[in-house]
Amino acid sequence: MADSVRERRRRHERRGHRGEWLAALALMLKGYRIVARRYRTRLGEIDLIARRGDLVAIVEVKVRPTLVEAMEAVARLSERRIEAAADLWLARQPDHARLSLRFDMVAVVPRRWPVHVENIFQGR
Repeated sequence: MADSVRERRRRHERRGHRGEWLAALALMLKGYRIVARRYRTRLGEIDLIARRGDLVAIVEVKVRPTLVEAMEAVARLSERRIEAAADLWLARQPDHARLSLRFDMVAVVPRRWPVHVENIFQGR
């Protein structure tokens, strides 16, 4: 039983890493530079941090069977966690005063190019 739970967790983790890789590729093709992947802080984790000029996109990647399920998967609690981690990242940037921050999502669904949704939620 424990082995099947462990194996299922590994499968989900691999699927998530593949989804993050696809999301990063899609963003790079749109002109973004990926400045961090799986950025971890004591307050939370950010899947991807992408930058294009002075715009910084804090990106949550959701791998789901449908676009609707991916959109619904960004819960209010995770929004607070992502905002807190983004504040910590931003505070460490030497040019933070001139940066614009936006919270985006990339939905990775089967047999479809990743869907980049800008402004999935508004920060504080």
